[in-house]
Amino acid sequence: QLVESGGGLVQAGGSLRLSCVASGDVRSINKMGWYRLLPGGERVMVAEQIRGGSIMYGNSVKGRFTLSADFGKKTVALQMNNLKPEESSVYLCNADVNSDYRVVVWGQGTLVTVSS
Repeated sequence: QLVESGGGLVQAGGSLRLSCVASGDVRSINKMGWYRLLPGGERVMVAEQIRGGSIMYGNSVKGRFTLSADFGKKTVALQMNNLKPEESSVYLCNADVNSDYRVVVWGQGTLVTVSS
């Protein structure tokens, strides 16, 4: 139900923009955002926004990443600037949605590789 795009290879200091759109029987969205997958499998919040609320950022990305969520269009984008090699990872779109029931869904992930 979440389709991501925009990953790729970039040099350190470069920029990438990730996009995600919710499709299918999604009536509304309560929260949308992006997570990063750590080597051990843990998912770490990068940025997210609750509908009608403020945008939250992980401490390491403040001032460099910008989240843009459109709850009406059911899309969320992540502009990543000044990327660092240690931020290479699979980035996952995440949404708390209302369909026939309320459920948290994840995208398949998009790979971001930052070369030094």
